[in-house]
Amino acid sequence: MEFTDRVLTCIDCGAEFVFTAGEQLFFHDKQFTNDPKRCKQCKAKRSAGNGGRVRTETRTNCSECGMSTTVPFKPTQGRPVLCRSCFQKLPGRGQAAAGA
Repeated sequence: MEFTDRVLTCIDCGAEFVFTAGEQLFFHDKQFTNDPKRCKQCKAKRSAGNGGRVRTETRTNCSECGMSTTVPFKPTQGRPVLCRSCFQKLPGRGQAAAGA
């Protein structure tokens, strides 16, 4: 199979970038089925950060002490939600885990 350089458009910035024959061969060898969607700059920026995704935080009260806290998920009914200090008091979450 013979590959030739192709010009693609980045879905993030709209700039054109070259998908080289060597890169296509690599994609073929790895059995990747999709062409790259981002230029190298946008790909690097995306992998350096959190991917541009906004992390949801929910304000709630600790099930143990009642203190107001923020958690990085949406709590479900029936499951306790703990603040940081109550969570670290759990068995197996002692001083070694707190320093890690």
